[in-house]
Amino acid sequence: MFWLVSAWIAAIVVGLLLIRMRRSTDTDDDVALDISFYKDQLTEIDRDLERGVLSQEDAERARTDISRKILKLDAQNPTIGTSDTSRAPLWVMALLAVVLLGGSFGVYNQLGQPGYNDVPLQLRKEFAQKRLEERPSQQDILDQLPASLGPNTPEGDYGQLVVKLRETTATRPNDLEGFELLARIETQLENFNEASRAKGRVIAIKGSEATANDYLDYAESLIIAANGYVSPSAEAALKEALNLDRENGGALYYTGLMMAQNDRPDLTFRIWRKLLNDGPNDAPWIAPIRSQMMDMAYLAGQHKYQLPPETTLRGPTTEDIEAASGMDAEDRNAMIQGMVAQLSDRLATQGGTAQEWARLINAYGVLGEIDQARAIVAEARTVFAANPQDLDLINAAADSIGLAQ
Repeated sequence: MFWLVSAWIAAIVVGLLLIRMRRSTDTDDDVALDISFYKDQLTEIDRDLERGVLSQEDAERARTDISRKILKLDAQNPTIGTSDTSRAPLWVMALLAVVLLGGSFGVYNQLGQPGYNDVPLQLRKEFAQKRLEERPSQQDILDQLPASLGPNTPEGDYGQLVVKLRETTATRPNDLEGFELLARIETQLENFNEASRAKGRVIAIKGSEATANDYLDYAESLIIAANGYVSPSAEAALKEALNLDRENGGALYYTGLMMAQNDRPDLTFRIWRKLLNDGPNDAPWIAPIRSQMMDMAYLAGQHKYQLPPETTLRGPTTEDIEAASGMDAEDRNAMIQGMVAQLSDRLATQGGTAQEWARLINAYGVLGEIDQARAIVAEARTVFAANPQDLDLINAAADSIGLAQ
């Protein structure tokens, strides 16, 4: 039925164009006949003049009148008089028919889906849901990845400590602090599959006390280990995170990613747009959303969507603290402590760069909260233990407030 209707539509369009061109050719033929008739009249005038039927004056008057009519007809169609005017449009019409009919079906055969049935919106949603439910498991995806020689292990004394920690946690399944430390170290070493197992054990030990961020960390390790694929196991962890915190940005981001991977860009667009609008702009999920949002908007049919302007939220710098020096002591401390607390909470829940950790250390030093600064320094040294450059930045910040190693 589709091909029959398409063929009829194409034939009608080509037919209308050919009729219009044929009429143009017929008009050309009519004008040519009229001009030929008037030229014959000029010949007859010359003959009548030779026979004495017309006077010289009458003959000139008749020639002038007929010549005026010929010029008028020629002005209406300047192509008259060129070679083979009646045949050229026939070639053009034949070529046009071939291009329109053959070209149209050829392009559709390359870009379209010949024989593919219409898929209503509701049916597409059902297909997407079925794909979501039947997608491969975490282990299926891991089995498809290139074989690994084992987890990354650093050299030297630090590597020996890592190996010892792995052995210790293997024999102490309820060691919460051990598994939390192991999860952080395996993540830093980019052993994401091993990190996911350690984080899963942390959740099992905590039980009902596990937080939304615990589940998010676990899901994120599973996703990264599977090269960005959101498996059913990761989905289950994301659901637990959202059950505990419906506004958890990281869990919402990965939920949107899962929908995009399973033919629901409309849901992804809805989730990601809210995350972009809510911010903050320095949240770890904002940059990947911005890089993919226009493509997702196109797939969701939101062709007029424009990305919101970027904004910057940050913790207090030394300049911020000095700028507050004009305030009274109580207001100044309240403002600074509020900014420091905001940065501290974000680093604790979302992580951050070594520069942000150093900024927090300096801020606590300015506030005189040395014990709190010392705790932050210790935590930062653990977080950036595998990165010497970042560790040097942390140590420099500690030295600047008198906390030498």
